Amino acid sequence: MDFSWTEEQQAFRKEVIRFAKQELNDDLIERDHEETFWAEGWKKCAQFGIQGLPVPVEYGGGGADILTTVCALEALGYSCRDNGLLFSINAHMWSSEIPLVSFGTAEQKKKYLPKLVNGDWIGVHAMTEPMSGSDAFSLKTRAERKGDKYVLNGSKTFITNAQLADMIIVFANLDPAKGAAGISAFIVDKGTPGFTISRKLHKMGLRTSPMAELAFVDCEVPVENLLGKEGAGQAIFTASMEWERICILASHLGVMQRLLETSASYATDRKQFGQPIGKFPAVATKIAEMDIRLEASRLLLYKAAWLKSQGKHPLREAAIAKVFASEACIKSALDAIQVHGGYGYMTEFQLERELRDAVSGTIYSGTSEVQKMIIAGLHGL
Repeated sequence: MDFSWTEEQQAFRKEVIRFAKQELNDDLIERDHEETFWAEGWKKCAQFGIQGLPVPVEYGGGGADILTTVCALEALGYSCRDNGLLFSINAHMWSSEIPLVSFGTAEQKKKYLPKLVNGDWIGVHAMTEPMSGSDAFSLKTRAERKGDKYVLNGSKTFITNAQLADMIIVFANLDPAKGAAGISAFIVDKGTPGFTISRKLHKMGLRTSPMAELAFVDCEVPVENLLGKEGAGQAIFTASMEWERICILASHLGVMQRLLETSASYATDRKQFGQPIGKFPAVATKIAEMDIRLEASRLLLYKAAWLKSQGKHPLREAAIAKVFASEACIKSALDAIQVHGGYGYMTEFQLERELRDAVSGTIYSGTSEVQKMIIAGLHGL
């Protein structure tokens, strides 16, 4: 098991860092305050090739393997401070592109993937409902086959990128008697009658990534927009979550690296009582613990990605990596603020935003509690 990057991956990583530092950090404090999605930054990332990383070359993508994708996303987390933009990109890739790549028909791939890759379109995945959060498959949204159409009725909440959506992969229950096996996935295009964005949601963090509720009232979807087979919704959702839980936390590694470097530099420069504050054990210990968390998170995430690259289904490893890395990022953000003292609490130092953004990592893509249930379940509990 070799976790070292190839020369090509190292060169790509450097190029991602250069690109992001130069292009992706403008006016972030204001955009965070105003809850503004940065469309220009989205297009810049697409032109660079970020959104297309895991998509086959024949559809305009980069054809990158999962390890190269993790490498790029970690570099983005390190060099781009707009965690909301990165979260929107991740949501787009894992919840719309990967399901199409894995389960879409040739016609669906040809129609949607090139536009999702080049940044013209934004894809959305609609699973969560007001009464189904961690119990993801207890859906109330219904689908009914009527001739050459499916009719959807229901509502979704906590939908990332909802206001920007050009296409939505909607999970609905076609046969409630079958439980999770009765769930299917449908592609709903923007402007489809019966589909509306019902309410914008406001968040503690990731404020540059928009979120809203969706409503479907007698929304007719042509049969050719069924994704996969009838009843394949659980398989589609699980497959996308496997990718997401591994890759979406890669940017956390980059954030933790940046927080560590920023804190160590500040602890060296800032002097109190006649010496750098880093000479005091209370501060030095925080720096060491930030490094330990980063190294452990990196190894856990790389292992899960490596197993996936070997054709395995690392459910356990992905769950472990998600719990550890998400919680480690919160602790490191708290330590960074404490090392900087009063300055760390100020908006202009851009550390308080890192903490607000990090908290959501223990909630989205399955809460830490759910990940621990998955891990315990694999031990027969």
